[in-house]
Amino acid sequence: MIYVDETEPESLTDVEPPFQPRKVKVKKTDPSSEYKLGQELGRGKFGVVRRCTEKTSNKSLAAKFIETSSAQDRKDVEREVDIMCSLQHPRLLQLYDAFDDGRKMCLIMECIDGGELFERVLDDDFILTEKACSIFVRQICEGLEYIHSQSIVHLDMKPENVLCVTRAGNRVKLIDFGFARRVNAKEKLQVMFGTPEFAAPEVVNFEEIGFTTDMWAVGVITYVLLSGLSPFMGESDLETMANVTKAVYDFNDESFDIISKDAKNFISKLLVKNKA
Repeated sequence: MIYVDETEPESLTDVEPPFQPRKVKVKKTDPSSEYKLGQELGRGKFGVVRRCTEKTSNKSLAAKFIETSSAQDRKDVEREVDIMCSLQHPRLLQLYDAFDDGRKMCLIMECIDGGELFERVLDDDFILTEKACSIFVRQICEGLEYIHSQSIVHLDMKPENVLCVTRAGNRVKLIDFGFARRVNAKEKLQVMFGTPEFAAPEVVNFEEIGFTTDMWAVGVITYVLLSGLSPFMGESDLETMANVTKAVYDFNDESFDIISKDAKNFISKLLVKNKA
């Protein structure tokens, strides 16, 4: 069994940055001119992530390759680069460099080796106490607080997008800003994307979204961390989205018997359908 560290993580002012803040501009070259590419770290709908090393500094980093077969694909990645340049914070994955060779784009980022927080929810070897969960959630909120302070919404908050800095430690960072958007008070922002299980009702209903849209997802993440269960998961995406729009959930499962009233109240204050 692996008991996740319950000691308080260092304060934000004590966290060493992976590198000095950088204003990244997309280079119209191949990343292999400046970086040695190594083993594959993961892949998904977005593309492939590989370990890499900067040739001049020998710094270990991660290279995320994204296919850009259309002009819109390229525009989406350029927006992600722009947003990540605004999000230089200890609780957020940091961008180091970016490339566009005409066929695909590559984002060079800090390399985080601790794995997804979601893996700890699924893995029976990990013991997640309420205290450990509270430490994770507080760091998630610190990251989101900074994102929101920059007038940006993440819009894809879920345990898979929270990475652990080390295998058994309790420091985490938020990743994947491909769906993130800037918020403009003069413009109504509506989106129809994200992960149904963690999407807020306003996303499912294609209504105006805002900072509380991310906080709904934090409520779902907290519920999942504490119980290993999902409050709105259905047999299909359509059923899940219907459950989200109803916003009906409970704490009746026995896994919540040992969970504090404060934790349940925290979730209840986030999973609010009609926000004032």
